[in-house]
Amino acid sequence: MNWIILIIAGLFEVAFASCLGKVKETTGNEMYWWFGGFLVCLTISMLLLIKATETLPIGTAYAVWTGIGAVGTALVGILVFKDPASFWRIFFISTLIGSVIGLKAVSH
Repeated sequence: MNWIILIIAGLFEVAFASCLGKVKETTGNEMYWWFGGFLVCLTISMLLLIKATETLPIGTAYAVWTGIGAVGTALVGILVFKDPASFWRIFFISTLIGSVIGLKAVSH
């Protein structure tokens, strides 16, 4: 169950990073709404990470959490914010995914 919580925490990390991207693109009241979304997602992500680390090793949980966040944020950047999708970017995103899967596989 804590692995599911950790995955959800990682998805909220993607959400708070995405909200920061939208804050940068907007002005006025819309900017404040995105900043509020950032704060909410950040809080939820951290609380879920804390919950997941009650039974998972902190090093593994943190690495998986940041891996999910890094891969998810890179993909959102490519799909939503029109970041370049070069061969090397996709290659290193793939290695991150492999690393997260590997950490999960060797954790007890």
